[in-house]
Amino acid sequence: MSQYQIAVVVGSLRRDSFNRKLATAIAKLGPAEFSFEQLRIDDLPLYNQDDDENPAESVKRLKGEIKAARGLLFVTPEYNRSMPGVLKNAIDHASRPYGQNAWAKKPAGVLGASIGSIGTAVSQQHLRNSLAYLDVPTLGQPEAFIQVTDELFDDAGNIGNARSRKFLQRWMDQYVDWVRKHAA
Repeated sequence: MSQYQIAVVVGSLRRDSFNRKLATAIAKLGPAEFSFEQLRIDDLPLYNQDDDENPAESVKRLKGEIKAARGLLFVTPEYNRSMPGVLKNAIDHASRPYGQNAWAKKPAGVLGASIGSIGTAVSQQHLRNSLAYLDVPTLGQPEAFIQVTDELFDDAGNIGNARSRKFLQRWMDQYVDWVRKHAA
């Protein structure tokens, strides 16, 4: 059984999302004592403070999964120079009502993939701003702004390009050290 359960939040709902593929592939680079579970966020209602006292079952499930995790991994695309609305919605749900922030103190890593040459740099920065406010210690270096090319993934869904694999293994190693250092 793994010692470190990591809650993975993918900021895309698209079936063939590059970021879902990246989340799956990078999890394979983690050590045996780490397990990565992609959380479901597509069934969350839009956040409405009126619902704080009686949250939907999907919100209760999400908060429970986050609380059970020892770390967080956010893998996000960039929509219009920011994080996707579905990701922000999940962040808002799990941080509310005030004083019941499920994200707090969970060590996190942030990365993302895009066909653009700057990857998801702006989206990641917006996400990091929200995470800082929510008291989520977030790995600062190395940053990972992944440009999707034909060689990024092999036919089995692994990181296919040797240079990308080496970089992402280094990123994962730093992330693992970060979680071990900060996990409660």
